[in-house]
Amino acid sequence: MILITGTTEFQTEEATAISLGKFDGIHQGHQLLVDRILKKKEEGLKSLIFTFDFGERPTLLLPEERRELLSRQGVDYLVECPFVDAVSHMEAENFVREILVKRLHVKYLAVGTDFHFGHNRKGSYRLLEEMSGECGFQVEVVEKACYQGEEISSSRIRRELEQGHMELVNQLLGYSYGVSGEVLHGRQIGRTLGLPTINLQPEARKLLPPNGVYATRTRIAGETFEGITNIGYKPTVGGETRKGVETYLFDLDRNLYGEQVTVSFYGFERPESKFASLEALKARIEQDVLWGRTYFGDGMEG
Repeated sequence: MILITGTTEFQTEEATAISLGKFDGIHQGHQLLVDRILKKKEEGLKSLIFTFDFGERPTLLLPEERRELLSRQGVDYLVECPFVDAVSHMEAENFVREILVKRLHVKYLAVGTDFHFGHNRKGSYRLLEEMSGECGFQVEVVEKACYQGEEISSSRIRRELEQGHMELVNQLLGYSYGVSGEVLHGRQIGRTLGLPTINLQPEARKLLPPNGVYATRTRIAGETFEGITNIGYKPTVGGETRKGVETYLFDLDRNLYGEQVTVSFYGFERPESKFASLEALKARIEQDVLWGRTYFGDGMEG
C-alpha cells in the first residue's frame, strides 16, 4: 500500500476507485465501503481511501493501526490529508474538481448516506451524483450497516467501549479491539507474586475500555496467547501516574521486553480495585485467572 501523509501535495498517476471518510475504527460499516472499492480493482482501478489527519484527537485506531488494517485488506493508496484551512475551507465543488478529479483521477466513488464534505460540510452524496456526469465518475451510495436494529457507527462503538461492552464492540467492528505496543519494564510485582506480567503504555489518544480486568488474547510474533489484562493505575502497589495495560499470559513465561505485541479485549470481569495487601491482590488475581480460563474454555468470547 502506498501511504501519502503529512502533505496536501498529493496525486496519483492511475485512475482510482475512492472512498472518503474518517475511517475511525474501520468498523463493519466502513468495511462495506472498502469492499466496494476493492472490487473495482477487477476493472483496472486502483483502490484509494481518502481521510483526514486530525492530529491528537482521541481515536479508536491509531494511524499505524489503521494503515496496517487497510494494507492487509489490499488497499492500494491511503491518503491522510492534513486538516488545514486550504483544504477544510475548500468549497465542495472545488474539492471534487481539484482533488478528486484532477489529482486523484477518480472514476468511481463509494460513500455512505451520511457522508458530507467541503466547507461547512455543504457537500453530500447528492452533489457527487449531480457532478458525476460532468466529471466522468460513477457514484455508489452505500446504505449504513446495522446490528440489532441500530446503525453501526464510530460514535456507537465509542459509547459501548466507554461502558466496557467488549463483546458488542467486537461485533460492531468485525474484529477484536486491541492495543499494540512495545513490552516495557514494569515494577516486577507480578513476578514476585509468581504471576509475571507484560506491560504496555498506549498513546494518550488511544481510546481504552474502563479501568478493570478483561479476558484478552495477545499476539506475539504470529502466535496468540490467552490471558487476563488489567487496565489502570495499579493502586495496590502505589499507583502509576499514567494509565497502563498489564497482561498475565496463561501459558507463556519468557522474557518479552522490547517485543511488539497486540493485546485484544474480549470480556470484562471487574473494575480495578485497591487491595489491602499484596497477598490479597495475589488471591484476587488467581480468581481472575480462573475466570479468564473459564471464559475462553467455555467459548464465551462471542
